[in-house]
Amino acid sequence: MNYSKTKSTKRFAYTVNRNDTAKQAGSNVVTIATLPQEGQYSIGQTSLTMTVREAKALNRFLNETLS
Repeated sequence: MNYSKTKSTKRFAYTVNRNDTAKQAGSNVVTIATLPQEGQYSIGQTSLTMTVREAKALNRFLNETLS
């Protein structure tokens, strides 16, 4: 089953792509990309791509640290 969801804010775009049946590298990824804005810190577009497992670890870390 394929799943894709995107959420955008003023400065970032978050994307989750999952394919439960695929075992290929890169089939289950989370991407956080900056959205370029003139006069802001972001020049061009930068993105960070991680596996769903890595994203879950980041989620746990942020929940523990920011609560």
